[in-house]
Amino acid sequence: ALILPLNVPAYERASSAVRDGFLDAAEAAGARGDCIVLAHGLDGVVSAFETARTRGVRVAVGPLVRDDLKTLILSGARLPWTVALNQPDDDARMPAAMFAFPLTVESDGRMLARRALGSGVKSVDVIAGDSLLMKRFAGAFANAWSEGGGRLPDAFRFDPAPEALTGLRRTLGQTNPDAVLLAVSGDRAALLKPFIGNVRAYASGLVFERPPQAVARDLDDVRVVEIPWLLTPNAAEFNGLPRRDFDSAALARLYALGLDAFRIAAAFKDGPPANFELDGATGHVSLAPGRQFIR
Repeated sequence: ALILPLNVPAYERASSAVRDGFLDAAEAAGARGDCIVLAHGLDGVVSAFETARTRGVRVAVGPLVRDDLKTLILSGARLPWTVALNQPDDDARMPAAMFAFPLTVESDGRMLARRALGSGVKSVDVIAGDSLLMKRFAGAFANAWSEGGGRLPDAFRFDPAPEALTGLRRTLGQTNPDAVLLAVSGDRAALLKPFIGNVRAYASGLVFERPPQAVARDLDDVRVVEIPWLLTPNAAEFNGLPRRDFDSAALARLYALGLDAFRIAAAFKDGPPANFELDGATGHVSLAPGRQFIR
């Protein structure tokens, strides 16, 4: 069962993209008849999972939204094997039947930290905006960087005022980091980049969310994370999978999440897999300790 907030207007388009990817992958595998979709509205996620259990569902895929995941965990509801499409807060413990497969900025931050460490970067500064999304991105990067043996990054708050940007350039000239993480939106990353000099820059793929041509040009040489479904659409591993057109990269990423979520759910046919590897639409997916499917 795929359990999504299709009846919540704010999440309807995102949920529909995940649903379409999941069902298209099921159709391609000849398993469409094995799948049902359970839509829920606000405050309806627990009852949707209870419906799934009473209908004899063996594997549930969802929730999609972090608040719904938190609600489900706190409810103590009895669950079938569950593949959550988000990740709980750090202090929340998942039920024994739950696994996590998130497509989040946290996973982007961790990937960039590993790539920077593997590229020989010794010191990095983090420039972060005030949005919760970018704070999560910066925090995940910093944690993975430190866990990998890197020195705790110096952190700076993004301020678009010209005098603040000039001061930032002066400070970076003094700290002389090997790299800088731009935890800001695309237009702000373009504004920042001239003030960091020739330092290697990393950012979330969200900075390229349909930027104007001038902004894209200003982001030359910024290293970002993006999913294979968008970068290498003709890769051999995608043969046989349908492709849909979306008016935003964000929806295309969620469609790819649905594609991979079906293939993960199918691995639970005889119970949770002991090992799992997939060259998927969202990246190379593997099962890690802590019941986490990581990209």
